[in-house]
Amino acid sequence: MSQKPTKAQLLDSAARVISIESQAVSALAQQLNDDFVAACQRLLDCKGKVVVIGMGKSGHIGGKMAATLASTGTPAFFVHPAEASHGDLGMIEERDVVIALSNSGETHEVTALIPVIKRRDIPLISITSNPNSSLAKASETHLTVKVEQEACPHNLAPTASTTAVLALGDAIAVSLLEAKGFTPDDFALSHPGGSLGKRLLLHVDDLMHTAENFPAVSPQTSIKDALLEITDKRLGMTAILDSDKHLMGIFTDGDLRRAFEKGISVDTAIEQVMTTGGKTIAADALAVDAVGLMEQNSITCLIVVDGDNKPIGAVHMHDLLKAGVV
Repeated sequence: MSQKPTKAQLLDSAARVISIESQAVSALAQQLNDDFVAACQRLLDCKGKVVVIGMGKSGHIGGKMAATLASTGTPAFFVHPAEASHGDLGMIEERDVVIALSNSGETHEVTALIPVIKRRDIPLISITSNPNSSLAKASETHLTVKVEQEACPHNLAPTASTTAVLALGDAIAVSLLEAKGFTPDDFALSHPGGSLGKRLLLHVDDLMHTAENFPAVSPQTSIKDALLEITDKRLGMTAILDSDKHLMGIFTDGDLRRAFEKGISVDTAIEQVMTTGGKTIAADALAVDAVGLMEQNSITCLIVVDGDNKPIGAVHMHDLLKAGVV
């Protein structure tokens, strides 16, 4: 039975692995050439979907590559090569492009699909460590990913090589994303769930308080009556509007404390103690932008205005927290 490793031994092993794999990724940048450009161009021209295949560890990397492509504007999915030989090849159409991953380029389950792919005239892009392999020679475009050593001390388990292929897959996905002009709004449409989707999809008008729930008073309203409006609408503030319903200012709990500290009477007109102007935001702004504006100004509420600077609602930090934007 081997001895229990020391803390130093574990940290040394981890540091060595990270160093080897980071070097493998760095070296990959020097291997990029016209083949990478040709592969990207073929994928940009694809009228169907990108189909990624790979066996074992390459299959796991292929699954992640397909997922990244799909979420960044290039429709893609993963097909297991063993299942493909038993019917799943029916998922692939002539208008698709196949990306095949195999470190050796000789993986039987992958190379067994070559005759069918070629017969159906489906473009084939391969990623291997051997440009002279069967898979590489059968491909329209081949990308070589060769590492000096695996992080495995026996130089056997795919580690540095799979990390490098993973990085190459990300490089392809991001290159296509930028070439297509893929925007954050596009990204949001494929990520509607979770906090990411909420940050990218929710707009201020999805969360704001409108009409009867929006606190507003005239400039001649007394502090006492303004407090009644604040209490009734429960947003910790009220807007002050002129006769044309334009925003003049805002009165908050903080303004109230400062007024009392100065000994100002509750019968004083609100225009005498309001904060002129106030922070505003448009209804079509992203909710996450409202969060940023609140944090930047250390406030908890924003007045939502239209193009004429007329308030149409308000959004509170509590609403953003409840919606999961923060």
